Amino acid sequence: MIEASLRLDRAGFSLAVDFAAPGAGITALFGPSGCGKTTVLRAVAGLARARGRVALGDEVWQDDAKDLFIPTHRRSIGYVVQESALFPHMSVRRNLEYGLKRGTERDRRRQVDLDGLVELLGIGHLLERRPTTLSGGERQRVAIARALVPAPRLLLMDEPLAALDAERKAEILPYLERLHDRLETPVLYVSHSIDEVARLADQVLLMRDGHVEAAGEVTGMLSRTDLSIGARADASVVIDAKVVDHDAHYGLTRIRCAGGELWVGELDAAPGCPVRARIMARDVSIARERPQRTSVINVLPAVVEQVREERSTMLLRLRIGEETPAAGATAWLLARITRRSFDSLALAIGDSIHAQVKGVALMRGAEPGR
Repeated sequence: MIEASLRLDRAGFSLAVDFAAPGAGITALFGPSGCGKTTVLRAVAGLARARGRVALGDEVWQDDAKDLFIPTHRRSIGYVVQESALFPHMSVRRNLEYGLKRGTERDRRRQVDLDGLVELLGIGHLLERRPTTLSGGERQRVAIARALVPAPRLLLMDEPLAALDAERKAEILPYLERLHDRLETPVLYVSHSIDEVARLADQVLLMRDGHVEAAGEVTGMLSRTDLSIGARADASVVIDAKVVDHDAHYGLTRIRCAGGELWVGELDAAPGCPVRARIMARDVSIARERPQRTSVINVLPAVVEQVREERSTMLLRLRIGEETPAAGATAWLLARITRRSFDSLALAIGDSIHAQVKGVALMRGAEPGR
């Protein structure tokens, strides 16, 4: 586990954060600019001095109660920031070799598959080039490799895609997904982009005004209407699913999640392949009875679990799946409908309805165009 209890007071800003994140996968620190995400990351790294305690498994890096503070260079971390911070006078190969020298003594005893890392991040053809000749996405991939070369026990990533344009982001995201699937090193990932969180994160620490508003698995967190995240115009849910089969005639693929089945555009993926889908609240409509003739092919029975009142709209959390769900047999949708529609349908918490899903975006795990 990654455990932190941190306190920091500055002019106009106060940080009071307590969290425990899993020692595997990607935990996203998500929230608006100025909420304290980067401050937390820097404190975990030892670059910013906050009061409290920081530990990674059996290693305690800070414990003010025992007057203990391990400096940054002795913490088993890799750190990636917005700008790649590569040495411009060195080739990519030499930048990576420099990274090999930086690990702690404990890290150096761990085996690093440098060739495998180079292949994983697709930078083999860049090894003899200098950073100034690379694109922004290529530089970030090299920076990530250099951070991982010393075999750190924890990777910290501070808005690693923020300095990239949309095209470069699209270039690097598949490589981050590869890291997610194959890397054993846990990651703390700072972002204010809901798209990145939905695509990459396993866990979310939702931050607001210097504290953790809520924490949990990304699938449950994004579906909650009682958090600040629900007020966003791009409110959505993430659903983990598996491919069932394909309908070549209509160019569709059927996927199954905990709450039922959905049709999506045809994917290049075998049955059983895991995928992640994102469904926007604005793409879900409500019907009291199951529609008989409709162009929407994804219609799921659901129960209204939460309601968030907004100025002219209502945000509904819908539970899909079994009527009395077993553990792990539940998934959720969000639906944003007008207040007038809500009143016209006389909706209330606990009502059984039908959710019409007009759009499903595949985030990772398979590619369109089978």
